Amino acid sequence: MTTQELTTKVQEALDEIRPFLQNDGGDISLISIEDDKVVKVQLLGACVGCSVNQMTLKSGVEMTIKKYAPQIEKVINIS
Repeated sequence: MTTQELTTKVQEALDEIRPFLQNDGGDISLISIEDDKVVKVQLLGACVGCSVNQMTLKSGVEMTIKKYAPQIEKVINIS
């Protein structure tokens, strides 16, 4: 999978998650993908500083991204 294809897959995953975050007044943005293994995202709006955001990141975001792009090893939130 090329870097461009990987980016597209990760964006598709974020598009699937985005409506749930927007319902809570938040959003998510893709910052970068490093070594085709680590996805860096930024939680926005109400998701910033939310006590649930680490859980959301691990269970929802990372799981969904891995569904689209299994080679991703972890997702990191850049605040």
